[in-house]
Amino acid sequence: MLTDNAIGTHTIKASEFKAKCLKLMDVVAETGRELIISKNGRPVARLVPYHRKPESLFGIDTGKLEILGDVIEPLNVEWEANR
Repeated sequence: MLTDNAIGTHTIKASEFKAKCLKLMDVVAETGRELIISKNGRPVARLVPYHRKPESLFGIDTGKLEILGDVIEPLNVEWEANR
């Protein structure tokens, strides 16, 4: 039986995990939530969804950002440091 702990992750006993391992792997992959596996009431392992790391950070936000206005032209704002 899955139980929620204080930080919102599910916890399961090792014996139960062993019996339902493949199904629990599918659940973690679908929901994106981690699963803590305990033995004798103590956490011993954590099953987390796999996320592939990007090869490069260049272009990671392509299509997520929109530039509004001219980002090159200086602003006509007087800074406090100039006073």
